Amino acid sequence: MPKGLKRALSALVITVFLYSLIGFLIVPGIALRVVNQQLANYASVPATLERVQLNPFSLELSLWGLRIGDSSEEQLSFRRLYANLQSDSLWTGALHLSEVELDGARTEVLFAKDGTLNLTQLFKLPASEPQQESASGEPFPLRIDGIRLRENALRFQDLRPSEPVEFAYDKLDLELHNLSTLAGDNAQMTLAASGPNGAQIDWRGQISLTPITSSGSLSVSDGHLSTFWPYVRDAVPLVLKDGQVDVSADYHLDLSDGTALQLSKLKLQLAPFAIDDPAGKPLVRLQRLDVDDSTLDLAKQQVVIGQVRSQGLEAWAAREADGQLDWQKLFAKPASGQPAAAEQAEPEGSDESKPWQVLLQDVQLRDYKAHLADRVPEQDVAVEVGPLNLDLKNFDSLGDKPFDLRLDTGLGKQGKLQASGDVQLSPTSARLKVTTEDIDLRLAQAYLSPFIRLELRSGMLGSDLDVQLKSTEPLALSVTGNARIDQLHTLDTLRERDFVRWKQVRVNGLDYRHGESLAIERVELDQPYARFVINENLSTNVSELIVPQPAAAGDKVEDGKPLAIHIGGVAINDGSANFADFSLTPSFATAIQQMNGRIGVLDNQKPQAASVDIKGKVDRYAPMSIKGKLTPFDPLNSLDIATSFKNVELTTITPYSGKFAGYRIRKGRLNLDLHYRIEQGQLNAENKVLVENLQLGEKVDSPDAVDLPIRLAVALLKDTQGRIAIELPVQGDLNNPQFSVMPIVWQTLRNLVLRAAQAPFKFVAGLVSGGGDTDLSTVPFDAGSADLDADARQALDTLAKALQERPALRLEVEGQSAAKADGPLLAEQRLQREFQDTWYKVLQRRGDKVPASADELEVGEDEQAALLEGIYRTRLKQQPPAEWAELDAQQRTQNMRQAVLDSWAQSKLLLRQLAQQRAAAIKAYLVEQGKLDDERVYLIDVNLGEPESNGRVLTPLHLDSA
Repeated sequence: MPKGLKRALSALVITVFLYSLIGFLIVPGIALRVVNQQLANYASVPATLERVQLNPFSLELSLWGLRIGDSSEEQLSFRRLYANLQSDSLWTGALHLSEVELDGARTEVLFAKDGTLNLTQLFKLPASEPQQESASGEPFPLRIDGIRLRENALRFQDLRPSEPVEFAYDKLDLELHNLSTLAGDNAQMTLAASGPNGAQIDWRGQISLTPITSSGSLSVSDGHLSTFWPYVRDAVPLVLKDGQVDVSADYHLDLSDGTALQLSKLKLQLAPFAIDDPAGKPLVRLQRLDVDDSTLDLAKQQVVIGQVRSQGLEAWAAREADGQLDWQKLFAKPASGQPAAAEQAEPEGSDESKPWQVLLQDVQLRDYKAHLADRVPEQDVAVEVGPLNLDLKNFDSLGDKPFDLRLDTGLGKQGKLQASGDVQLSPTSARLKVTTEDIDLRLAQAYLSPFIRLELRSGMLGSDLDVQLKSTEPLALSVTGNARIDQLHTLDTLRERDFVRWKQVRVNGLDYRHGESLAIERVELDQPYARFVINENLSTNVSELIVPQPAAAGDKVEDGKPLAIHIGGVAINDGSANFADFSLTPSFATAIQQMNGRIGVLDNQKPQAASVDIKGKVDRYAPMSIKGKLTPFDPLNSLDIATSFKNVELTTITPYSGKFAGYRIRKGRLNLDLHYRIEQGQLNAENKVLVENLQLGEKVDSPDAVDLPIRLAVALLKDTQGRIAIELPVQGDLNNPQFSVMPIVWQTLRNLVLRAAQAPFKFVAGLVSGGGDTDLSTVPFDAGSADLDADARQALDTLAKALQERPALRLEVEGQSAAKADGPLLAEQRLQREFQDTWYKVLQRRGDKVPASADELEVGEDEQAALLEGIYRTRLKQQPPAEWAELDAQQRTQNMRQAVLDSWAQSKLLLRQLAQQRAAAIKAYLVEQGKLDDERVYLIDVNLGEPESNGRVLTPLHLDSA
């Protein structure tokens, strides 16, 4: 072998040996020493590298046993780090590694309470000089054919939240193929991570470093929300009770120009999920939530959720006594003078002018339940909503397109609510078909109680409505359809009595247009009932139910166009009512039953009068009716109503008769016909009252009773059939605020009774044709006479006819005489009878022929002079005065005659006899000529009175009830 070749081979062998020696032994040893020295100099915790292995021929480098941290708490370590450098790196201009492997790496990422990260505290690095960025900005050329991370582990702990966040992955494997910093190269990546805390991660895709882009699929399964919940709880005080989530998506990330992230085939499954408030009160319980076929585009700021399926959510919410929602309080931010960190800085690349768009294409929520409470009213209100089923389609958060909504839910124990249609958020509009059934109106009790003392015992609302909302500013709302309220029952809470109730009220053909009109084709009331009560203090049950409200400052009455109201008709079927008056002693009560009828078209925009036809029974048997026409929205314009009550038992109004008349009613029936007509405010009313067989009972002490002979008034008003017929016409101008109908009616009735009682003869005279101007209260007699002249007989004829019309009256005749007028004539008549009687006796003693009666004798003056002295002695029981003996015979006779007449002229006996004769003459005429029963004419004790100016004497008559 040539010597030069030997030398060359020897040199080569020596070089290879030295190269091997240096590469295999010296360089790794030096490198290990240098590395450990640097670790000792800069590491703040114990740090060592066990071994460095280098193959200078294959350019393979392995680092073994790196440990940073105490032996018991290693924070960063690996078992082996392997890299294989390729020789083509020398001429390709890029660092080329065929393989990079990391085995058995253990990493702890720890955030202390003060926010420091443990990894940043492992080394104490000297301050470095700031380096200027490369002008080219090109990354270091690097190409790695494969990167493998096997059997690695990661432990994470964060002590910053109120509760530590801690999780670990004890199996973390990563594979990268063809990773390069060269433009256009894409690396294939696979990542799998799992650990005892769940949340298994599977990541497959491509990644490019120049520019930085990545695409692929990422999934997180069996993720326990409790792991990361302390972050949520520090922001919102919600206590997680249970929560597990699975998430998967395809993604595409491009950081070449800003941040462009797209997610597709996004799936999310949340099952189960449960949170409470800090006090342990449940807030949400969810069985399952599935989100599928969804996308996210960060650049477009758009989220498209293709499908949402959720089952069995149960939620609790309450409005507290201060008016705030309990959820609102949970999410309320604490008061602070500094804005929150999230508010201080806007995310990079955000576009404030462009809102995020969320599209919900198909949402189905099933078997949801909500437990709602309102603690603002004095009495807590609890509402159970559910099971609730909700479908949404094509929802757009921008609100400029309509979306489909379908809602079907229970409300309360048995209520149901259904709604379906289209809704748009901006501008706000909706077209919905709403159906309700058996909605319990008692839910409104707590909101009514501050305003009215009324208890809603029952009431169910049902409806079938079409709701259309065109805008909210101004509000343009229309509602059409039908509605009803079943089994409404309200109770007066002050007296624990029914107030208003009905079996059913149906509102058919409803058409409401907000601020414009309310049209109803027909209103039907089945078995309606109402109670009206006048209390002891004359207040009513209606007025005392209203709770006085304090006047609110600044309240303004808005002036505007009145709502146009049109009601096609109202039907009343089997209605009833109760009326009671407790201001009377005893109290009064009556009832109306079997009330049926119709009310015609009611329209406040047209002057057309509505027909009214209602019939019923008072106290079960007495018929009543209301019939006619009226304009209810303007009653002063036109009204023609006839009201009739027949055969109403008067015993029911005994309290009124006792209070105002002073007598109870023992028996009687009332017939009342009222006819009221109004045209342009002018009232023309007819009030006809017919009382049959009225009998007054015992007298009642009442301070309000009229001071009148009521029994006489009743007798005066009763006709031959025992009826009292009264007509009370009323006329007036209702536009005059001083004009009131009922006071006029009562005053007219009172005046009628007063006139009858105070002037009964004038009243009864009016019952006979032509007798209205005749005074029947007295009968005139000529002085000294008991004979009835023609005028007296005519007056008695009129009186007899009037009494025949009023069989309940009886007549009392009070005979009367007057000494001034009747005395002289009575004395003359008595003297003549004395002459006749005395002369008759003389003739009988003489045996002369005499007539049958002394009244038939005519006594001459001579015989009278002879008889006068005996009459004088007998009547005056004395002798004529002695001085009369000196007078001539004529003068003496004249004196004795005058003395006898003066004696008889003052005789009360003669005056009483004349008065009795006059009374007897009146009764005899009324009985014999007037055909009155003698039992109806009473002769009462006579009286001595004064004569009239014409010398006639009046005999007074009196009327009384039989």
